[in-house]
Amino acid sequence: MPDPKHTPGLRDWLRPDRSQVVVAVVLAVVSFAVVTQIRTREEVDSYSSLRQSDLVEMLDSLNQESQRLEGELGDLEMTRQQLRSGQDSEALARQQAEERLTVLGILAGTQPAHGPGITITIGDPAGKVTSVMLLDAVEEMRDAGAEAIEINDSVRVVGSSWFAGSGAALSVDGKRVSTPITVDVIGDPHALEEAARFRGGLVSQVDDPRIGGTVDITRSDAVRVTSLRTAPPPAYAKPVDTGGGTGGD
Repeated sequence: MPDPKHTPGLRDWLRPDRSQVVVAVVLAVVSFAVVTQIRTREEVDSYSSLRQSDLVEMLDSLNQESQRLEGELGDLEMTRQQLRSGQDSEALARQQAEERLTVLGILAGTQPAHGPGITITIGDPAGKVTSVMLLDAVEEMRDAGAEAIEINDSVRVVGSSWFAGSGAALSVDGKRVSTPITVDVIGDPHALEEAARFRGGLVSQVDDPRIGGTVDITRSDAVRVTSLRTAPPPAYAKPVDTGGGTGGD
């Protein structure tokens, strides 16, 4: 039986009895529940200010993205089964490598692309459209599944693209962007247009009276992105030796 006058020392804390362990577990569970409740409330509050139509559009975009990912997963599973079967595995592997190279070339901007998508035309009579607005629009397109983006038929937008200035000084990757600004985007036309029209998105920003611009969106089954980028060689990154070497100098 423990001494009631005994004062817990370091050894007692390092070797807790059963009651102390139970109390610690209860406190951990309560703390986790409180944190989870706070995070959930914050997420609910962030969506509570949205209109019903905005929530429906968001849900629709998420469903389309889920279907797209499920389709890609199905294709990958089929490819894996074909490779495992051993039937023409070498030819199939070569075909898959070529297709993957084409996809990477489109994403990197080193190959032209065509397909369904939208063309966004931005009018800026007051010269108040900023690089931040244009960058936000590009990010919205990427979030909606854009696979290729081109501005004014001359600038291919890729992961390393940068935006600067506003109005007459607006530029992308150091190239001046004149008005009206045209943005060709390849991807699901419905998802892309909804991303541009989402409250707080491109249309809302440009149509604001303080900007005084206009946005026209046209869907098409044959959007063409022809401007190309030259991929620079990496300055620091080097391929990993997978030949069984020990690495190092």
